Amino acid sequence: MPLMEISIIPIGTDSTSFSSEVINVVRKIEERGLTYKLTPIATVIEGEIDQLWEIAELMHQEALSAGPDRIVTNLSIDHRTDKQMNMKRQVDTIEKELE
Repeated sequence: MPLMEISIIPIGTDSTSFSSEVINVVRKIEERGLTYKLTPIATVIEGEIDQLWEIAELMHQEALSAGPDRIVTNLSIDHRTDKQMNMKRQVDTIEKELE
């Protein structure tokens, strides 16, 4: 299953905080039943490619609707076709090697 890492940076706001926007988007991810992991600077989401594109657009639009003058959306998709993958397996593989 493809993995997407996304971060959205609002520019031109009155505040440096945007946690309320992150909370709104996480609720939308949960409503769709997608697996996700919050990190301090991005969100990683697991899903079918169409779901990932849809939620990325939703997150982008949600950030715009919050009113900043500008936003920068960084997006990275890891889409393997040779075998199944998911977030847990990717992390477990590395952690196993570190033992």
